[in-house]
Amino acid sequence: MSHFKRHIFFCTNCREDGNCCEHFEASRLRDHAKKRAKALGIHGQGGVRVNAAGCLDRCNEGPVAVVYPEGVWYTFVDEKDIDEIVDEHLQHGRVVERLRI
Repeated sequence: MSHFKRHIFFCTNCREDGNCCEHFEASRLRDHAKKRAKALGIHGQGGVRVNAAGCLDRCNEGPVAVVYPEGVWYTFVDEKDIDEIVDEHLQHGRVVERLRI
């Protein structure tokens, strides 16, 4: 069995030209996702892991996050979007089609 049921990586890269996920507050929204997962009791071993990542090479689609093991890519705008990804995909395994890339 895997150490984590699901793992989400948020691109938090920042480029000098401004074409980056961090320009859209990716780190702050990653922190929000982590707090939400902890509040739901799904964070940690046997549950989910919320991580920051360097460049995920999808800059023109940013901000982006990817959930494994499914390999589902998301974009997001605000805390409401993050809550939906955490509640639906990370907690219940249901892909949020409206945010899927």
